[in-house]
Amino acid sequence: MDIFQKCYQFDLDKVAMEKGIYPYFQALDGMEGTEATFNGHKIIMIGSNNYLGLTMHPKVKAAAMKALEEYGTSCTGSRFLNGTLKLHHQLEERLAAFMGKEAALVFSTGMQTNLGAISSLIGRNDIVVTDKDDHASIVDGCRLGMGEIKRFVHGDLEQLDRILEKIPEENGVMVVVDGVFSMGGDIVDLPRLVSICKKHGARLYVDDAHSIGVLGGGRGTAAHFGLTKDVDLIMGTFSKSFASLGGFVAGDKDVINYIKHTARSFIFSASLPAPNAMAAFAALEIMETEPWHVEKLWENAKFMLNGFRQLGFNIGPTQTPIIPVIIGEDETCFRFWKELFDNGVYCNPVISPAVPQGMALLRTSYMATHTREQLEKVLSIFEAAGKKFGII
Repeated sequence: MDIFQKCYQFDLDKVAMEKGIYPYFQALDGMEGTEATFNGHKIIMIGSNNYLGLTMHPKVKAAAMKALEEYGTSCTGSRFLNGTLKLHHQLEERLAAFMGKEAALVFSTGMQTNLGAISSLIGRNDIVVTDKDDHASIVDGCRLGMGEIKRFVHGDLEQLDRILEKIPEENGVMVVVDGVFSMGGDIVDLPRLVSICKKHGARLYVDDAHSIGVLGGGRGTAAHFGLTKDVDLIMGTFSKSFASLGGFVAGDKDVINYIKHTARSFIFSASLPAPNAMAAFAALEIMETEPWHVEKLWENAKFMLNGFRQLGFNIGPTQTPIIPVIIGEDETCFRFWKELFDNGVYCNPVISPAVPQGMALLRTSYMATHTREQLEKVLSIFEAAGKKFGII
């Protein structure tokens, strides 16, 4: 059989295109934080992870441009060899202090952070346990490790407890979870999770990609619950609240040093370019000195959470600026997305198998920089579409 046969038979995009409802890879003319431009028309952006709205902050842009002038566009090599700048070390030191950990290590992307950090720690006699709703980068990082993978139903910490109870003492164990789950917007029950991990001697790795800049005054899930010392490793990404590109993992000095010398996605990737590093550095300084960005984000999030619920939309158990609007069938979700898009609202449709069949949703997310006028317009357009499609 031809290995390419599955490629020739793939038609999800073609069918949707023929119906005029294909939602992915939309080529935007420009992006200005809360708004994007498509074919010359402004649309309100509620499909971005730019939670603090810092991609257009003057300090962030100035820092990136200064770094571009001083260092150029690339280090053209791995951190392991010629690609480490003093800037990388300075950023890692500041990140470690910000996260309340001994050390941090910067990777070129968030995906590579989870791939490298997790896989480097999971050896042949080790077991990694994950929530079934964990991000794909966690899933792939676990697969790249040499150990055994076990999973528990999303949020079912009683099942996690039972899984850990059955693992022999001679096995090393690490539990990996999202702090804020990227599709549902719900927050992990970290106090209970910490208690269970301590009970069984399991190490705990929390992916705070969607938590840093959002929870704990911007410092993430562990800070939100006052449990920073109880979480062994905290992962973060620069492509969301940090308004850049890249990622990092923070923890005990010896553990970070081990990852630094064994994580393949770190050793065999070109290092984070200086403009991206400086943009993240500037965003970090803004988080430290301008706390009102986080406060404004939560003001907007609460407004939208209340707004969607009052209109009668099913938004699940979300507790954060990530608000999923559950539509139902895949094609209805695509058509609903097109109605919003044509009326000036950009969000992200998520269909099976990313979500269970019949639970297709529109993932919306909000920024500190959204105006009340923009948010009211979004709710108005959603209300009209919801009634048109019989969702509300």
